[in-house]
Amino acid sequence: MATFATPDQLLVIIDPVARSTDGESVRIAKDVLGAGAASTKVCLPESPEEFARMLQRRGSRRPVLIGDDRALVRTVALLHRRRELAGCVLSVVPVGPVLGVAHALGVPTGAVAAARAVLDGTERRLDVLVDDSDGVVLGALRIPPLPAESSMAESSVADASGAGSSGAPSSGGGSHGRPWLHSLVRTLAHPRTARPSRLAAASPSPGPARLRVEVDGETLVDLDQPVEAVSVTPGASGTAEVIVRPLSLGADAAPIEARGRIVTVSGADFRYRADASVAGPVRRRTWTVREGALGLMLPGR
Repeated sequence: MATFATPDQLLVIIDPVARSTDGESVRIAKDVLGAGAASTKVCLPESPEEFARMLQRRGSRRPVLIGDDRALVRTVALLHRRRELAGCVLSVVPVGPVLGVAHALGVPTGAVAAARAVLDGTERRLDVLVDDSDGVVLGALRIPPLPAESSMAESSVADASGAGSSGAPSSGGGSHGRPWLHSLVRTLAHPRTARPSRLAAASPSPGPARLRVEVDGETLVDLDQPVEAVSVTPGASGTAEVIVRPLSLGADAAPIEARGRIVTVSGADFRYRADASVAGPVRRRTWTVREGALGLMLPGR
């Protein structure tokens, strides 16, 4: 059950990328947190190893991350591998070059609003995807991966559209509160509708793939049907939303959609974009929905 937080002891970990890209937002967030919490301990890690040690030694302090999507995913992955995710409530102040996932999860835009959510917000339990190599996915998963330029452009579109600007999901708790994330997944599933940037146009688009996509043991598409794109995202009530876009010959082919708890993709070597990074190549990968695995402080409604 969601609980309202009270000002307490915070461990504020500031990612080095945030410090180097937007020092002013970092300063503002530190000031708001320092004024509102009973006690704050600020950590300035210089490497991933130092980051991990500081997080591990948090004691009873509530961890607050100031950083971008990459830092957020790294933090959640560390907590998951240590089997500490279920017992931890994480807070995030999004600062850095890649912020689409944090905003899509409902974290506010702006250092002041995000810091206030750390102090006065509500704990929400959100679903995540965990794969068979113990990797964690918070937001959109896409096969094949978009070029880096296109991925960055989509994050910018989400920000410009006001993703997370209200600070709260539109309705419901848990994974119901991801309206902008679902919009992002729709964009991924229909890449032709996006206006390509000059950089993206200069990069060759990934070709069609022959993949078998299974949802809860049922085959959604098999190797004999080439596909343009597959997207998977935590949906609602412990299920993942899966969208497969078959290769169209002439007229656009209708996307195939399904929901389920376990999604397996197999076939020739393929790469995939999970949140802010590209993984692979692999020939088989299975993602399982972990319902309510991530506790995140978000603005109260």
